[in-house]
Amino acid sequence: MAIKRASQSGGGKSKGVGSRVLASIFVFFLTFLVFSFLFVGRGLSSPPLPVDFLKWLLAKKNRHRESIGHNELSILSSRQDLDWRGRLALHHLNSLFSKDVEDNSIFFETPAKLARRVSPWTGSCLLSLFIVLENHLILSLKTTEEKRLEKRAADMLKQDDEVTVKLENAAIERSKSVDSAVLGKYSIWRRDIDSENTDSTIRLIRDQMIMARVYTSLARMKNKTDLVNELQNRLKESQRSLGDANTDSDLHHSASEKIKLMGQVLSKAKEELYNCNLVTGKLRAMLQSADEQVRSLKKQSTFLSQLAAKTIPNGLHCLAMRLTIDYYLLPPEKRKFPRSENLGNPNLYHYALFSDNVLAASVVVNSAIMNAKDPGKHVFHLVTDKLNFGAMNMWFLLNPPGKATIHVENVDEFKWLNSSYCPVLRQLESAAMKEYYFKAAHPTTLSAGSSNLKYRNPKYLSMLNHLRFYLPQVYPKLDKILFLDDDIVVQKDLTGLWSVDLHGKVNGAVETCGESFHRFDKYLNFSNPHISKNFDPNACGWAYGMNMFDLMEWKKKDITGIYHKWQNMNEDRVLWKLGTLPPGLITFYGLTHPLEKSWHVLGLGYNPSIDKTDIENAAVVHYNGNMKPWLELAMTKYKPYWTKYVKYDHPYVRNCKLSE
Repeated sequence: MAIKRASQSGGGKSKGVGSRVLASIFVFFLTFLVFSFLFVGRGLSSPPLPVDFLKWLLAKKNRHRESIGHNELSILSSRQDLDWRGRLALHHLNSLFSKDVEDNSIFFETPAKLARRVSPWTGSCLLSLFIVLENHLILSLKTTEEKRLEKRAADMLKQDDEVTVKLENAAIERSKSVDSAVLGKYSIWRRDIDSENTDSTIRLIRDQMIMARVYTSLARMKNKTDLVNELQNRLKESQRSLGDANTDSDLHHSASEKIKLMGQVLSKAKEELYNCNLVTGKLRAMLQSADEQVRSLKKQSTFLSQLAAKTIPNGLHCLAMRLTIDYYLLPPEKRKFPRSENLGNPNLYHYALFSDNVLAASVVVNSAIMNAKDPGKHVFHLVTDKLNFGAMNMWFLLNPPGKATIHVENVDEFKWLNSSYCPVLRQLESAAMKEYYFKAAHPTTLSAGSSNLKYRNPKYLSMLNHLRFYLPQVYPKLDKILFLDDDIVVQKDLTGLWSVDLHGKVNGAVETCGESFHRFDKYLNFSNPHISKNFDPNACGWAYGMNMFDLMEWKKKDITGIYHKWQNMNEDRVLWKLGTLPPGLITFYGLTHPLEKSWHVLGLGYNPSIDKTDIENAAVVHYNGNMKPWLELAMTKYKPYWTKYVKYDHPYVRNCKLSE
């Protein structure tokens, strides 16, 4: 209609306008066709008549707004921000119409005026184009918002990961600062006697008592005698109320009243005495004092755990005495073990076990035999001391290891093992060593802590502990032998160890350098030039307790001679302290082949956080540390791996009151 009216108004000017309008319509029609082809798959409904166009569009927009929830407000705001883009596009569309239309945008007029200004066909085209534009705009906004939300979620996850990594790294750094000597404290890891408390009421009472002590000190400084007396009285009441309670349920019913009264006194003291600097200073002094007490208690705890570790329990002492008596009552012909011809057969699987603990040795042998595929091919060589020789023989005579072979020897009968041949024996007999061990000048009290007691453990005085450096001399007919400590438990068949290629090395062992304190500089004195010139301080340590020794290579490389050389150099203990691991690290330096870690899992005698899967998958588990499984201070969660191989129903064990 608008086009027709314009053509009737006459003149050349109308022709120019008409041709311009026709050209505009042609361009618009092509644009519409392009948009139609592009969006034909969007499932658009048929457009309404041009007269009802704005009404329909307004209703459509209202329905769309009603469907938007509170969580989509950000999309609406984004649409408002982009409104200027739409207006700019609509301004260009106005050029498709007459000058009247150009002067007055059709999108801001009433439906009646719009109907008069545009033809039905043009209105339909305009409506279709507007729908396409609006749908495209909505889809674009939704896509933008979804991408923004996805990016925000990814950023949050990244931040969470970074925070987790930081926390893990901080925990690792804190764990490195823990003194490994006190990891096995008796009162820390036993849950059944754990006195740590997290109940809120008890914590509140303790906090009140701390602040009461602070204000008491400040009141004394300012000569407020009445307030001092009042605070002290409330402290005594709180202490009586707390008593030996470990949980809120243990508290007396009057505890809440005592808390209220203490709170009133503390409020009064705060009004009269509070000074931020003074209170901070008092709390800092109390913290330092408590820290000193904790350090002292740690030393005492370590001392007591080491004392308990080297003390023979009554049950074990009883067992050894009863077995010894009965052994020497046996006639000589009944004291012999069968299958003695297997002792020198190099084609069988030979074990070396040096122990003075009958019960512990029985667990090693029992667990190895019970998990062996062919027990008849296994030979156990036990060496003990004179005191336990009869008990060790008697136990295995009463409890023969099935088809396996067993032999018990007395270390005191090895005549070749004397002070003229063995440097350790010569050093143990020296006046300096006796002075170090037995003179009163070296304190062994609780206040002295653990440092002095640790290196005066009787095991360092026993040749059973040093006999591991003389395996070819003890077993001259054997080619290979598996050395086992008496605080281990065998959980799988070990025959595969004899087929491990040691690549010309003498010792096959599991490395322990996963922790910094298991490297060479932990055990050796690198300030001494003999050590610093010959060894790497960061070299990997390895574990005694389950070691495959190639005795043929041992003899070729004169391992015992190397050991003697370094032992002579350490007569005054300047290279390392006492023990067998430091000289072992030196003697087998560069001669140790690392075994797969699942063969040997350590730490059950001091580390409470070993992964359960690692323990159950291990061929051998080792209770190295003070918390041995036969002692009361053993960690409860690790003890079952050991006790299941103890014959608690045996008459000797039962009569000596040994129980799980």
